[in-house]
Amino acid sequence: MLRTKQTESYWTTPTKQTLFREAFGLPDEETPLAEVHAVLSLQGKPDSYSGKLYLASTFLTFSSLDRRSCRLSLPLATVRRVEKLAPGQDGTVTGAFALSLTLFHGLRIVLQLNSLRTTNDAFCAALRTQLKAAVPMMKSLKPFSRTFFSEWFLSPDREFDAEVALRKKEEKAKVGELISFDEKEPEKSEKPRELAEGEDTEWTTRAGTSIGYHGGLGTIFKYPGDARKLREKSKMKLWKEYLLNHGRNLTLIRYPAFNRLVQVGLPNRLRGEVWELTCGSMFLRLQNPGVYEQILKDNEGRKSASTEDIEKDLHRSLPEYLAYQDTRGIDAMRRVLTAYSWKNPELGYCQAMNLVVASFLIYMSEEQCFWCLSVLCDRLLPGYYSPSMYGTVLDQRVFEHLVERCLPSIHEHFLATDIQLSVASLPWFLSCFISSLPMVFAFRIVDCLFLMGPKVLFQVALAILKINGERLLATTDDGVFINTMKEYFGKLGDPAHPRSPDPKIRQITNFQELLVVAFREFSIITDETINNERKRFRKEVVISIENFAKRTALRNLKRVGRLDKEALSLAYDHFQLAALRTKESPEARSRAASNASRSPAIPPSPTPLTPRDGEKPETRINRQAFGAFMGEVATWARNERIVKNGFHEHTEREPVDHEFIDRIFFMWDKAQAGSLSFQDIVDGLDLVLFNDLMSNLSWIFTVHDKDHDDYLTKDEVLQLSESLLYIFRNEPGDRYLGSVSNLMQNLFEYAESTKPDEPKAAISEPEPPADETASGHRRKPSIVSDNPHRPYLGLSTFRMCILADPLLEDFFASDLTQSWKLEVLIVEEKPRQAGAVGWLGGLVSSVMTEENKSRLNRLADEVGRRLEIQTIEHRPSIGKFDAAAAALEPQARDSLFSTSRTSAKTSPQLNPSEIPHPLSAAAMRMPAYPVVASEPAPAIQNPWADVPSSNKEIDIQKAAAMLERPQFSIGDDDDSDEDEDGAFATGDGDRDADLMVEVDNFLQNADDQKAEGGAAGQAFLLRDDGKSLI
Repeated sequence: MLRTKQTESYWTTPTKQTLFREAFGLPDEETPLAEVHAVLSLQGKPDSYSGKLYLASTFLTFSSLDRRSCRLSLPLATVRRVEKLAPGQDGTVTGAFALSLTLFHGLRIVLQLNSLRTTNDAFCAALRTQLKAAVPMMKSLKPFSRTFFSEWFLSPDREFDAEVALRKKEEKAKVGELISFDEKEPEKSEKPRELAEGEDTEWTTRAGTSIGYHGGLGTIFKYPGDARKLREKSKMKLWKEYLLNHGRNLTLIRYPAFNRLVQVGLPNRLRGEVWELTCGSMFLRLQNPGVYEQILKDNEGRKSASTEDIEKDLHRSLPEYLAYQDTRGIDAMRRVLTAYSWKNPELGYCQAMNLVVASFLIYMSEEQCFWCLSVLCDRLLPGYYSPSMYGTVLDQRVFEHLVERCLPSIHEHFLATDIQLSVASLPWFLSCFISSLPMVFAFRIVDCLFLMGPKVLFQVALAILKINGERLLATTDDGVFINTMKEYFGKLGDPAHPRSPDPKIRQITNFQELLVVAFREFSIITDETINNERKRFRKEVVISIENFAKRTALRNLKRVGRLDKEALSLAYDHFQLAALRTKESPEARSRAASNASRSPAIPPSPTPLTPRDGEKPETRINRQAFGAFMGEVATWARNERIVKNGFHEHTEREPVDHEFIDRIFFMWDKAQAGSLSFQDIVDGLDLVLFNDLMSNLSWIFTVHDKDHDDYLTKDEVLQLSESLLYIFRNEPGDRYLGSVSNLMQNLFEYAESTKPDEPKAAISEPEPPADETASGHRRKPSIVSDNPHRPYLGLSTFRMCILADPLLEDFFASDLTQSWKLEVLIVEEKPRQAGAVGWLGGLVSSVMTEENKSRLNRLADEVGRRLEIQTIEHRPSIGKFDAAAAALEPQARDSLFSTSRTSAKTSPQLNPSEIPHPLSAAAMRMPAYPVVASEPAPAIQNPWADVPSSNKEIDIQKAAAMLERPQFSIGDDDDSDEDEDGAFATGDGDRDADLMVEVDNFLQNADDQKAEGGAAGQAFLLRDDGKSLI
């Protein structure tokens, strides 16, 4: 169960809605509403693609049948007009149900719906409804579109070169001058003048929609690489043509030409915008305007748990780039990383995240980078940058398996030479090759990563190993392996075949060859392959990560008490299970919030402890999670049902909440933080797992002593009885119920005589008059009518009353301690045997998973209910008595407080010769009150031995009838006590008085008889008539 919950905490099975959003890069709020088969084409274009058209809450999406040729993610706010086309119009098929959509940029899309007429009508009706709902967003669409470089690039009034715009501004300032002396072009070696944002510039590197299009630090500090070698002008020309014909930014349609343009390499000025489009962060920025700036404003001057780590890595992020040798670049990176740490505090900051952000900021503004980083960490590479880096660890295991399958010779050589593949491959995946490859080539891989998904990382990594296969087979250790890779990465721009007679082949660089090998020879590595391999190794990775986390948690404990290593390990497992179960339950907060209103005796729960600024969060469990924890470690804190459906049987557990659990929670929460850490759990378990009788009595007394003054008030005494009834609620019969009833009578009776004096103010108050009963007797004032908050019952009196009841004494002596059980949650798997037996065992273990067992139990329960063969048994919490034993009336122990309440019993007739010497060991072992046998004793019998159990059979019908007696209640009426006293006074009282007179005479003459020897010592125990004085 624990392993299943831990795995689910790292990876969840994606739903259909989740897969839909990931396929089209939509925000998490989007849900598919309708779908229909359709054919998409552009007006005036011959190309058409058959696929599926989907309608979401605020998006219209399309995917071709092969899922690669044509894709569209269109915000409904960009649709300006929808028309129904006549048959054959705009190239549609005769008789087709066709629609024409006119978009924000004037582009017209033709959609031919190929489903049934009713389906088409329903889809159009839903589209009409969602278009009306998207009208408010249309107002913000125009200023948002100005943040894209493509809008400015395709506008007729633009200045491509920012330096030209600056010179024109300076020229206009020289009004009245006939000759300008600023015509000289700056020399190439001269450092270009840097522009200040917001002053007649068309761009911004920060955020917002009021200044101009968003650009990266490359607009100020230049972009990496040589523009001529990168063929920037040719690329911009091709992209301009594509954007004019297939839409731009929000309305862009991804045709096959789009994929080819991305794989060739994006132009520097369009790279940030295309990254936004392909990963889907563009739509997040559209639906969350101003969120980035608001996060920075709300947390200005504060320090997050990741602030210190961020500051350490700022100056280690691409130091070779000019922007990060300047405060503007460092400050921009700091703002983005800090804002994301506040947005996602559970993840915060991880090493290598600084490299990713530094590379993004070269081509994107801060706001664009912020949302792009969110998509990368949460969707594209989940778990890569978490504290445990479970995503990276899993993908490393997957990559090693792919190397074993695709490159077996290299894998075997690495095993033989003990070379760790992850030494080199881990930085590749973690930084998306940015830390290993030159920036120009690393950004080309990032282009493909956003376009095609995480499979690109595996394909490129496998291609690197294959191309360098011969050199890798000659390596002998990790150092040589790393140096080989560095040498190869340093020559990526060199010709791959410099000696080829073909000039075209000589122009092919090592990087181009790398991409060809990656996308052609390893095209078998698909998204489905990666997902299947990830599922295969998830359990192995979870075990490795959780075992390391457990060792770390146990090592960081300040106190362990009397818990040994095994108990600490089990306690940690139960602590983690409770925390994981609480996270998955949606009603956790509502139930936890109702705890304070349920019981006025318990103070309201404080606000859960949150880490201070600069502190890392700690795993803690709240009150609701603590209830689940108690249900696992204490048998009386849960209800267990044994459900039998014919031959199938299973046990169901359900935690039962009570005020007693609240009191234990607040007792263990010494810091009053409203939540418990693992250290608090260990300290609390140390107080209950090793207790004896007196320790358990002190513990339950302290739990109910809220003000810790060593006294319980009357209200707390009543609450203690409720706690005992809660513990014994599942026990058969009324034996525990009667014991608690007698305990309460004794507690209130003897607490009156032992309670501390009241303050003078309370003594001066007049005592309330006593009531009179119907029979004329005067009734004492109610014991509960006094001040319920004054100290009333001490610990010594409480112990004395518990010891008066043998059943409660046994419970506190052993049963309570034994009810705390740290069960094993993780069963160590045994290695599978070879052969058919091992294969069969592996098949059974793979089929009988926790989820399948749960399904089988639900199925069996349904069948059992329908066939009316289902039986349910409730398992007792203590389990000391079965139904027959619980039906017997308990044998009461004589009172320990007064002899006036004890009825006289006939003493057994003993032979004087059998009476032991009073100073002998046998006399010392004699009980104070010998048990009287109901049957005549045999001729030879030890007079001080326990009475043997009767051999008579138990009458089950009589026992069941005894269970039907009315429930007891603790009231204020004292008539029953008075009647009992009267009965004792009129009946057996005279006999008790005579007995006490004889005892006094015996004590008075004891000193005179000590010197008469052993025979007199036996005789003084007898009365004149020869009967035993005892």
